[in-house]
Amino acid sequence: MCLIVFAWRPGHELPLVLAGNRDEFYARPTQALAAWEEAPGVYAGRDLEAGGTWLGAGPDGRFAALTNIRIPRLPATGLSRGELPLQFLRSSLAPAAFLAELAQRAARYSPFNLLVGDTEQLWLLNAQEGTPVQLPAGVYGLSNATLDTPWPKLQKAKALFSECLLEPQPEALLDLLHDGQQPPDASLPDTGIGLATERLLSSIFIASSAYGTRASTVLIARADGSRQLIERRYGPYGAQLGETRIAC
Repeated sequence: MCLIVFAWRPGHELPLVLAGNRDEFYARPTQALAAWEEAPGVYAGRDLEAGGTWLGAGPDGRFAALTNIRIPRLPATGLSRGELPLQFLRSSLAPAAFLAELAQRAARYSPFNLLVGDTEQLWLLNAQEGTPVQLPAGVYGLSNATLDTPWPKLQKAKALFSECLLEPQPEALLDLLHDGQQPPDASLPDTGIGLATERLLSSIFIASSAYGTRASTVLIARADGSRQLIERRYGPYGAQLGETRIAC
């Protein structure tokens, strides 16, 4: 994922509401959101190039989502980060224990943020910071830096998301993820990738000929343990390719 906004509200009738976009090259082969036969109880999309995932739900209310950390001068090396959500979803470790163990081997992967949780707790590991953090109740945004880094796209996504929280509806959440408006150049961060690329990546929804938002995903978890997953998929220039809805 490259942008995630989420509300964590333990004790609420909807303890977790999440909306996120996965941005990737259109040529990278991907399988749509589905049950994984080799991992009972796991529901996720699949990166067919490296075999992992970017967001998924698992047994016992488990959930995981991943973003990369943008460091242009650092070559992409090591193990695939997409392994990490799947490792948690298939693990029996509690979120805190899983991230504590992962922190010891995080350097094997290119820099990442990994968000993991269950029905009781939500935790985040930023691989550069190195220490897992338990998240209290709140509304958060995560992109390709630290939690709640004030990039314009993330601030706008959080504001739109907050407006949906009174009565979260999948269509409204998917609509906010499809916002392609780019902010003024003067407000863009300088992350070392040049103005043209900063501009391309500055909108919530990204569309171009080669790279863009491949999937928008909504996850709504209820206090009774039931969850709803919706994935809407896109191709070059934002052409809609399909949609999957799963109750789990």
